[in-house]
Amino acid sequence: MKIPSPHDLGLHKVLNPLRPVVNPILEYAAKQRLRNAVNIADLRQCAKMRAHKMVFDYLDSGADDEIILRRAKDAYSDLEMHYHVLAGLKPPLDLSTKIFGQDVKLPFFGCPTAGNRMFHHEGESAAARAAQHHGSLYGLSSLATTGITEIGEMHKGPKVFQLYVWKDRELVKEVIQKAKAGGFNALALTVDFTWYGNRERDIRNGFTIPPNYTVTQVVEAIKRPIWTWDFISNDPYKYACINTDVPADSLAAFVNSQLSPEFDWEDAEWLMKEWNGPAAIKGVVRPDDAVRAVKAGFSTMWVSNHGARQLETSPATIDVLPSIREAVGPDVEIILDGGVQRGTDIAKALALGADSVGVGKPYLYGLAAGGTEGVIKALNILKVELDRAMGLLGVGTVDELKKRGPGLIKRRPTGMSVRDYPYPGPNGCC
Repeated sequence: MKIPSPHDLGLHKVLNPLRPVVNPILEYAAKQRLRNAVNIADLRQCAKMRAHKMVFDYLDSGADDEIILRRAKDAYSDLEMHYHVLAGLKPPLDLSTKIFGQDVKLPFFGCPTAGNRMFHHEGESAAARAAQHHGSLYGLSSLATTGITEIGEMHKGPKVFQLYVWKDRELVKEVIQKAKAGGFNALALTVDFTWYGNRERDIRNGFTIPPNYTVTQVVEAIKRPIWTWDFISNDPYKYACINTDVPADSLAAFVNSQLSPEFDWEDAEWLMKEWNGPAAIKGVVRPDDAVRAVKAGFSTMWVSNHGARQLETSPATIDVLPSIREAVGPDVEIILDGGVQRGTDIAKALALGADSVGVGKPYLYGLAAGGTEGVIKALNILKVELDRAMGLLGVGTVDELKKRGPGLIKRRPTGMSVRDYPYPGPNGCC
């Protein structure tokens, strides 16, 4: 027998009118922390202090032992920036570029991610407003908790709709038609999610959507009163892009019934004909797969390992990026995501072959920390850091960074530390 949830009992209808009074009190400390955040690591701490443990760990975790989660970040540290001096740059620098053939003001954007309303009641709406604010591309997941039409009304700029490999072709056709009608310019097919990754933090936490009302979950909810109030004083969320009749707590069963491990290249070619527009294959880490994807009709290679949440010890995406660029040539668009925590990481990816960069965890930390304000801040932190990195490198535009990139970014010799470099003595000797 299922224990009725607060939403089943209609408690949110009673509490929602009280939000204007209660919210300023509960949110005061969280807003102060958000204002004081300096970088993405700070936003992560803000998110951790506001969100339910189960929710934060879902956002923060990777697969198995989380080896690739750490490697994906560390890989950027192995890349040195060999800057030019006296470049004669005049601020402001030009961060604009094109993604999927559309003009955008930033060469990075928030990746499509599932279930944003579990982090904050504003959910995908917050991310869409932040993208509109910054003039960036917006990506919507097919497992979003906000509908295609609503997002289209909030974000008038370029948008990409993300699709999983579903079994039901009629469902696929219905969803992509909705995306076209909603003003989405491009499609991204996620191909690295044919099985669930082993996310052990979720298992230990008893992760469910929405949460089960076990003693442990209730205790954790009491520890995070802001998130709990946010959750129980708003309407329950559903996965609005696939079937509004599917409640959030039925997500796992629905996804398991629809995921298609047998989806192959012929199915991908069928999808490209159905969409008939700019499209990315999301989850490529091999040059030979990238070449085949171009032949199948994809206009864009999206180099990704699903945020290190699927196959443990898959490669760090920044490490495989140059080989994929070499394989597909200079004219095929490449997007990269994975491990990005700094604007310098974005600069390195652009220099090594990416045309644009997707970020997931950074903006979700902002969302969990403070809704729209938090996402705007996350994107702004990366924007300021990228602008500074480009200025110090001696490049004034994104195009210049791409053209001169291979000469600016070099891998540090393996096994060497900063102390291994010879330090010249006062007479120039070592």
